Amino acid sequence: MINSYPAIILQPGRSRRLRAGHPWVYSNELVMDAAAKALPPGGLVRVIDAGDEPLGVATFNPHSLIACRLLSRDPAALVDQAFIAARLQSALDLRSLLYDQPCYRLIHAEADGLGGLVIDRFFDAVTVEANSAGMELLLPDILAALDAVIAPSAILVKNDSPVRKFEGLELYDRVVKGDLSQPIELIENGCRFLADLASGQKTGWFFDQRDNRAAVAALSNGRSVIDFYSYAGGFALQAARAGASRVIAVDRSEGSLALATQSAQLNGLTLETVRADAFAEMERLAAAGQAFGVVIADPPAFVKNKKDLASGAKGYRKMTRLAAQLVQPGGFLLVASCSHHMSLENFAEEVRHGLGNARREGRILRSAGAASDHPLHPSLPESAYLKALLLQLD
Repeated sequence: MINSYPAIILQPGRSRRLRAGHPWVYSNELVMDAAAKALPPGGLVRVIDAGDEPLGVATFNPHSLIACRLLSRDPAALVDQAFIAARLQSALDLRSLLYDQPCYRLIHAEADGLGGLVIDRFFDAVTVEANSAGMELLLPDILAALDAVIAPSAILVKNDSPVRKFEGLELYDRVVKGDLSQPIELIENGCRFLADLASGQKTGWFFDQRDNRAAVAALSNGRSVIDFYSYAGGFALQAARAGASRVIAVDRSEGSLALATQSAQLNGLTLETVRADAFAEMERLAAAGQAFGVVIADPPAFVKNKKDLASGAKGYRKMTRLAAQLVQPGGFLLVASCSHHMSLENFAEEVRHGLGNARREGRILRSAGAASDHPLHPSLPESAYLKALLLQLD
């Protein structure tokens, strides 16, 4: 059966990027006539070249700069529950090869063929983020496909990301299945954790740092470790499990530290917690002459939009300077940025300046991004939002 979706026409000479593999079409590349502007935000369309050649099926939002998000290069494709279930199954097959526990990001937007959609899995519970008007309209089919493919016992639609505002969407959270009134358990790198899906940051956990946590843990045996911006203890507890002599988790959130403490008890580990602003605690510890074998600084985004770039860059420089002052000679420092607008090159430059200001020298052992359950679309290198540098300091 051939679909009957309305046609959206590309301007002459504007199809090259789409043909080369890019999954987006911008509004200034389209014929935005009255008929196009009248289409409902998020509806399905056929994308047609100016020469009348069909190029695929996309979701369309006439009010967004990213007007079309391609879902299939088959112009006859029907995007329905079965279509979404097939994409979910493909993503599930990949994650099953990568991980021995069903705790991971199941769908990572364009790289998994469902642009604008994020799904995180915690055993039998999932969180769903529809960050585009198209995915918002497809939510009923998405939820039905989830039931068909993995049959979760609990589903939270966590549509509170600010990016939804660019799509003209409201922010809301809603439990659509099961009970998520209590924290749920997950396993990462063999360590047990508790995550608060309903009230926690983002989807309740940051699976993207999985590999970087393992790299830090591998260096932590016999060393003292301090984890700034610890959230629910991801870095801290994996370091403790690897044999760290002392582990301190620092965060401003009392609730996050309480979860980290409960997770420590689940694993039979000892964890110290400090509720404090990270910069203030770094300065206090440096003034007291404290130093650690491993220091981790994995903050929330300092650069949330382009206008914050200059001030955010200074924040990363200051963070590196303060954190580096706390590293014992021969010890290790991990610094990270999840700011989409901060490139790896800019981040590395600010880290270099921060080290210089701290009068520390050393070497970069690892430069990494997100774990494999956060794949990148080959034509969207800018989606490599996470940057992490692991250094040894002299």
